[in-house]
Amino acid sequence: MFAAFIRTAHCAMKNMPIQTDIVGKWNFVSSENFDDYLKEVGVGWAVRTIATKTKPTLEFAIKGDEWTMNSNSTFKNYTITWKLGNASDEKTADGREASISLFYCVFNIEGDKLVQLETGKGGGKDSRIERYIENGKLVIVCTCNGVKCTRVYEKA
Repeated sequence: MFAAFIRTAHCAMKNMPIQTDIVGKWNFVSSENFDDYLKEVGVGWAVRTIATKTKPTLEFAIKGDEWTMNSNSTFKNYTITWKLGNASDEKTADGREASISLFYCVFNIEGDKLVQLETGKGGGKDSRIERYIENGKLVIVCTCNGVKCTRVYEKA
């Protein structure tokens, strides 16, 4: 019985870091291959050009089972709110509509990663966005059709 308790406690603790460590404000540090990723998901040249030059600040908050991410920059401010495992209809930060007709978003915890899946509908493209903490930094890896970009933030 004690061994089962230890296994349960260990599993619960293993999933906690992203849920506790991601909360707070993060400053942009670096980006690799962001323009190619945006192009692959269908973002136009003008928005891509501006987006690749901005250095957003991200802020994550969790209240109960509701998560919120605010992205603030000189170009655009964007807020998304979700509950783990629930599909959400949102407009993406790059302006694509995330409605049932184009694609839907689902956030889940996979190990120590917050994973966002955007599933394309009616011509929309599938995308996977992983957020995790590595060496005290927030790493965001975005992938669409094999095109991968990595963005790094540090705690403010």
